Amino acid sequence: MSGKKFTTSSFIEAKKKNEKISMLTAYDYSTAKLLDEAGVDSLLVGDSLGMVVLGYENTLQVTVEDIVHHCRAVARGVKRALVIADMPFLSYHVSVEESVRNAGRMIQEGNAHAVKLEGGEEVIDKVRAIVKAQIPVIGHLGLTPQSVNLFGGFKVQGKSEEQAKKMIQDALLLQEAGVFAIVLECVPEPLAKLITEKLDIPTIGIGAGKYCDGQVLVTQDMLGMFSDFKPKFVKQYAQLGEDMKIACKQYIEEMRDMKFPSKEHTFAMDGDVLSKLY
Repeated sequence: MSGKKFTTSSFIEAKKKNEKISMLTAYDYSTAKLLDEAGVDSLLVGDSLGMVVLGYENTLQVTVEDIVHHCRAVARGVKRALVIADMPFLSYHVSVEESVRNAGRMIQEGNAHAVKLEGGEEVIDKVRAIVKAQIPVIGHLGLTPQSVNLFGGFKVQGKSEEQAKKMIQDALLLQEAGVFAIVLECVPEPLAKLITEKLDIPTIGIGAGKYCDGQVLVTQDMLGMFSDFKPKFVKQYAQLGEDMKIACKQYIEEMRDMKFPSKEHTFAMDGDVLSKLY
C-alpha cells in the first residue's frame, strides 16, 4: 500500500483506474492510528458512534459537538487516510446557512478533510452551498439511518421501481451538485451496480454488493466488538470482543492470585532507605 496521502482527488482517480476504495469508521486516536498504518484509504467518523461508542439506541442523539470531538481525536492518529466527518441529525436540516456553518466546524474544529450527509433532492441546496464554501462532500443514499423513523426501521431501500428510479435520480443530482463520492447503504446489488455505472464519481457500498467502487464497514462490527446486533451485510474478520473478555478474565484472575504484578512489572527500592522508614 502506497504511503501517498489519500485525498478527494484520489477517490476520482481510483474509480478511473478501477481500483477499489477502502473505508472504515474510527472514533478515537489509537484505533485511527492502527487502521491508518494498516493502509485503509479513508476513515469515517460516523454518527454510528452514537450506537457503538455512546450506547444510544440509534444515531439521532449524536450532536455536532460529539462529531467534532471524535474527529479531532481521529485526525491526530492519521497520516495517510482521508478523514470524513458525518454530519449528524438536524445539523443540515434547518437552513442552508446553518448547514454550511456546521460543515465548517467539522473542518475547522474537527480537522476533518470532508463531510458526509444523507439524502438526495431534498438536501441538494445544502450540498451545493457546502461545496461552494470549498468543503468536500460525500453523499449518502439508500438506508439513511437518520431517517430510520420515517422508514419504519432498518430496511433495504430501492426494491420498487419508484424507489429505484428516485435513487438513480438522486445520485445524478448529487453528482451534479459537486459531491466527490456517494455511500450506498442497504441497496439491492443490481441497483447499486447500475448507479455505479451511471456515475463518474465513486460509490462506496455498505450492504450494496460487490460492484460499488469501494466498501465501508463499522470497525466495531467488522472486528466483532459490538454484540447488540449484527447486520446481514457485516463480515466479521476477527472476534476481538471475545479476545477482550478472555484477556480481562485472565487479568482479574492473576491479580486476585497475586501473579500480577510480578517482579518484572514492579519498581525496587534501596534497602537502607527502606529500613529507615520502619
